[in-house]
Amino acid sequence: MSGAIIFIQEDLKITEVQMETLIGCLSILSLFGSLAGGRTSDVIGRKWTMALAALVFQTGAVVMTFAHSFEVLMIGRFLAGIGIGFGVMIAPVYIAEISPTVNRGSLTSFPEIFINLGILLGYVSNYAFSGLSIHISWRVMLAVGILPSAFIGFALFVIPESPRWLVLQNRVDDARAVLLKTNDNEKEVEERLAEILVAAGIGQAEKTEEKAVWRELLSPSPALRRMLITGCGIQCFQQITGIDATVYYSPEIFKAAGIHGNRNLLAATVAVGVTKTAVILVAIILIDKVGRKPLLYVSTIGMTACLFCVGIALSLLKGAHVGAALAILSVCGNVAFFSVGIGPICWVLTSEIYPLRMRAQAAALGAVGNRVCSGLVAMSFLSMSRWITVAGTFFVFSAISALSIAFVHTFVPETKGKSLEQIESLFQSPIGWKNGQVELEDAEHLVEKQQNQVPVIHAVIH
Repeated sequence: MSGAIIFIQEDLKITEVQMETLIGCLSILSLFGSLAGGRTSDVIGRKWTMALAALVFQTGAVVMTFAHSFEVLMIGRFLAGIGIGFGVMIAPVYIAEISPTVNRGSLTSFPEIFINLGILLGYVSNYAFSGLSIHISWRVMLAVGILPSAFIGFALFVIPESPRWLVLQNRVDDARAVLLKTNDNEKEVEERLAEILVAAGIGQAEKTEEKAVWRELLSPSPALRRMLITGCGIQCFQQITGIDATVYYSPEIFKAAGIHGNRNLLAATVAVGVTKTAVILVAIILIDKVGRKPLLYVSTIGMTACLFCVGIALSLLKGAHVGAALAILSVCGNVAFFSVGIGPICWVLTSEIYPLRMRAQAAALGAVGNRVCSGLVAMSFLSMSRWITVAGTFFVFSAISALSIAFVHTFVPETKGKSLEQIESLFQSPIGWKNGQVELEDAEHLVEKQQNQVPVIHAVIH
């Protein structure tokens, strides 16, 4: 959309406010998909929720491709937003639930990899089709978005359902079969299955007396409150540091830096996409070796510096060749630091810190915060830029990014190398939450909980 909007504005004669609305509404609308995604995935399963996401998004892309007015474009954008909301919520949850502990972090980063790949392909297609007529170019740019989601239809014939969701449906044999596909050691499979059964609460007489998940999320226990602070906080900081402004409005940013001509502007955005996609691969390699928290420190500190440099380039050095060069380098640096840390790790953390029975809906709540912040940034960037200048807006983003460093230090525990069930125990006490270490009494509680349910577990397994 960052490139297509240039031609949409010329073709359909839309106003600047309509531009902001068209771009930013996607994130706001996607929150409805994220909210519905948690409950939907609990009912129809993680796998078929992904199928629903792809179908809704494809419909929206088709409507936008053939739109003849701003109103029809908004209808297509609405459907695309709902599909994206489903997708951003369910993909990391599904991967976390199906992955072995040893490389769960790397695998759960995959959605961020392909988001970045999609952004890069979007930039490339914008540049490739910018030579077409104004009436045709933006339609082709939007139409190519149909192709990746069509691939999901073929993938559904290959991928299995989440073993943890299967356990929640009392389909223990099916869950075991899925676990055996990702682990050849049958003994380890049985141990993992036993842990999942414990986490699912099978055999607990009080299960029927538990509050509804959403009521529990709105009136959380101390442990759940700590999880929500960590999960929702990191989701919001991922967006309010301005990454979507950089992605959506990079042509506007580079124009403010003194770069002219649609082809030149779109070529500069390709450099941003290449950087963003290449660096995410570094995060995938390091996330399960270095850990989540060290990468978050590198990411947030680097973003703070780069956002400040963008502000400098667009104010003190505006109009000079060195200013344009610094702007491009700083924007690329910002997306690089984003991709090495808070970009992928945000989704990794929110898919692994919540208890199993409320994981999907709690993750959906975090995704809603993420999408709201994204939408607010995207829908206000042009207006803010007119009010305090583009440079001033990036100084604000830099200040917010500095706050994210303090948040990571205070509220984010290290989860590297821990099972999903061990991570749940981290939040049982404030000390474990801050230090990332399972306290002795929490470990004893987990062991006692497992021992009390051993007879039930064996009965269900056998």
